Amino acid sequence: MRKIYLSFALLFILLALPNAHAQHNNPPFWNEIQAFKQQDSQQMPPRDAILFVGSSSIKLWNNLQEMFPKHTVVNRGFGGSNLLDLKRYLNDIVIPYQPKQIVIYSGENDIAGGDVQAPEVLERFQDVFQSIRQELPQVPVVFVSIKPSPSRLKYKPIIEEANQLIKAYLQTQPKTKYVDVYKPMLQKNGKPKPEIFTQDSLHMNQQGYQIWRKKIKSSLIK
Repeated sequence: MRKIYLSFALLFILLALPNAHAQHNNPPFWNEIQAFKQQDSQQMPPRDAILFVGSSSIKLWNNLQEMFPKHTVVNRGFGGSNLLDLKRYLNDIVIPYQPKQIVIYSGENDIAGGDVQAPEVLERFQDVFQSIRQELPQVPVVFVSIKPSPSRLKYKPIIEEANQLIKAYLQTQPKTKYVDVYKPMLQKNGKPKPEIFTQDSLHMNQQGYQIWRKKIKSSLIK
């Protein structure tokens, strides 16, 4: 009897191993993306909506639709992500929606997450942008500049350079907009306005999102 129990136990372990191994090998943010896909399977977002995609500044924009009541918007932010992650999941949470416009906020975590300089941020953005263009050549793309966060002041020179490089690149591309939220988020002394951030000095409160709304609003198509 004991041998039978041991055999069943061994069989259970062997059957469980592939699943555990697969979960371990899943790329970053796999679960978040699968949650979006599950949500889409129940109710697909409307076509011709404006898609907001990127990292936590998009994800945490909980009243996005309320701030842009004249537009139909879809939020597909996933917190902690960078431009490499966005590229990886374009075919999951961007291309299938056939949006009429795409608003991107990404790049901040590329800089803060490792030894990434401004030219590499530009290259990563270009990779994302060109991949979108291949599949959705006529869809306008808006890039929201990388914001100044009080907790990431040491990256200020890299952020400013990356913003300028991306801005210059988009000026050479049709159907694009570069939205500068960086300068409006600064005090006269050049430091980020503390009152527009939450206690972590990284994510924005509603005052911060109001700045974004004002700057982005005129770039959205009707």
